[in-house]
Amino acid sequence: MTEEVCPGDGGCSQGFQGGTLTGRAATGVTVSYYQPGEYQRVINKRNPLSPIDYMPSDTVNVAGHPLRYQAALAFWRFVDAAAASGVATTVVSGFRSYASQASLFQNYVAIYGQEQADTISARPGYSEHQSGLAVDIGNPSAVCGLQECFASTAAGQFAAAHAHEFGFVIRYPAGMSYWTGYAYEPWHLRYVGRDVAMDMRNRGVSTLEQYYGYPPAPTY
Repeated sequence: MTEEVCPGDGGCSQGFQGGTLTGRAATGVTVSYYQPGEYQRVINKRNPLSPIDYMPSDTVNVAGHPLRYQAALAFWRFVDAAAASGVATTVVSGFRSYASQASLFQNYVAIYGQEQADTISARPGYSEHQSGLAVDIGNPSAVCGLQECFASTAAGQFAAAHAHEFGFVIRYPAGMSYWTGYAYEPWHLRYVGRDVAMDMRNRGVSTLEQYYGYPPAPTY
């Protein structure tokens, strides 16, 4: 993204998409990753929301589910584009408060036990839904709702092929639980903005952890 700069201190640096490389004879090459912005915050088992009971102030109603305003605008465009392609989508879940997430998580613990619950649901304060930037989508028929087979439905296929064009990423992709800490969720879209979503797609980077140079977050 920038020309190489060598200021005379024995090292040279150059800006790339995602960060800066700096090379020095004594220390080798180091990477400084660009920090995520407001809409790109990395929320996972090692990075809770701050404050822990965070509640966004700019949510709007999207089919009965709150989303932050910018995410809602992008999602409406996504829905319109899907409809123009003959694909109908529904909203299953959007923003959840700290208290709502706590109740949901404890319900999963009661059903599946703590270990399995931690792979399919976030603890309160650690959920992307609490940020107001995540939306779970489904089909009007409810076929494969919140199941891995959603990926094979028309809505799931449209999301996989086009979500990045509207600023969304499939936050918990297949085979990446080591990085994200969660099982595959083809229905869970996270708004990060079009520039970042397109760049991740073009570079073949599938998780925010890898994109921003965060360590894997398989556990709390």
